[in-house]
Amino acid sequence: MLLVLCVDLDDDLGRKTGYNTPVIGRNRVEEAAVALATADPEDSDVNVLFQGIRVYDQLLEDEDEEVEVAAVTGLEGSDVKANRAIGEEIDTVLASLSTGESVHAIVITDGAQDESVLPVIRSRVPIDGVRRVVVRQAQNLESMYYTMKQVLADPETRGTILVPLGILLLIYPFVTIASFFDVPGAVVLGLISALLGLYTLFRGLGLETAVDDAVERARNVLYAGRVTIITYVAAAALLVVGGFRGVELLQLTSDQFGGSLPPGLMLAALVHGSIEWFAAAGITSSLGQVTDEYLHDRFKWRYLNAPFYVGAIALVLYALSGFFLPAGLPGVQTVGLTDLAVALTVGTLLGVLSTLTFAVAESRYPTTPDGEQVV
Repeated sequence: MLLVLCVDLDDDLGRKTGYNTPVIGRNRVEEAAVALATADPEDSDVNVLFQGIRVYDQLLEDEDEEVEVAAVTGLEGSDVKANRAIGEEIDTVLASLSTGESVHAIVITDGAQDESVLPVIRSRVPIDGVRRVVVRQAQNLESMYYTMKQVLADPETRGTILVPLGILLLIYPFVTIASFFDVPGAVVLGLISALLGLYTLFRGLGLETAVDDAVERARNVLYAGRVTIITYVAAAALLVVGGFRGVELLQLTSDQFGGSLPPGLMLAALVHGSIEWFAAAGITSSLGQVTDEYLHDRFKWRYLNAPFYVGAIALVLYALSGFFLPAGLPGVQTVGLTDLAVALTVGTLLGVLSTLTFAVAESRYPTTPDGEQVV
């Protein structure tokens, strides 16, 4: 048995006429085609339906086996959901065919986008052929008009083609305006070239999706009232101050040594000057994160290890950097060998004890997956 299958991937038939799909049978497909042509004469799916009827009539005359025609539709928007919807409708069509013969399909589409569903169709029924309907226009000008109309109606195509074209068309007026302010034309051309380059990279790398996701996450964070917003801002400020303090101590150390410092001493000066501020930033951000987890019922005892780990690491780095720096520098806490050993021991014990303490708390006062304590 041959099945003439008319494919409407974005469900123009259902959306514009209200027909329930799939549509099975020549008379019903013809009625659907007339209804769609009445609702929107410019829709190319009208031609798909009428072409399906024409192929059905030809096969009915030329072939000795049974022939049936049906129209299936997908969903507007997501190609994945549309393909799944068409697969389900094809299953419905096949189940309605009362025949003991094997079914082969001839697929009628209006373009490459609808043909993306061919693997879905092929997984259910063998395909004997694919016919793409191309509408002929009487005049080249009319054809160009409809092509431009379709391009301008597609948001993605508008953004890809019209934005660079608009920037290029603005070159002359920008250069003219710049000449009134004695700005060299090369500066304007360089600026426009940079804008085009950034736009091309932005579109080519698909960064618009990443930016939209980042904006959406930021909006959700603001609306959710998260404490981490405040703590992250405070931590960023502490990091900036710590960076300046580290550079300042590096400059003082460099001046004392006549401007020539070995790499190890440079690193020690940067760490010693900034580690206190960096530790404060780490503790602040981790406490904000722990608070948010508690407020959203996702708290775990082990989350409290983070501030202690940060403090332990900061203590070790502060003592280690102070051991290598010379005495007498302002802002430098010189650390002897004994003090260094004590700092290393205290930092290690702080990390180990915090881990053990909160592990015991987790075992004795466990939390559910949602963070609620089990009594």
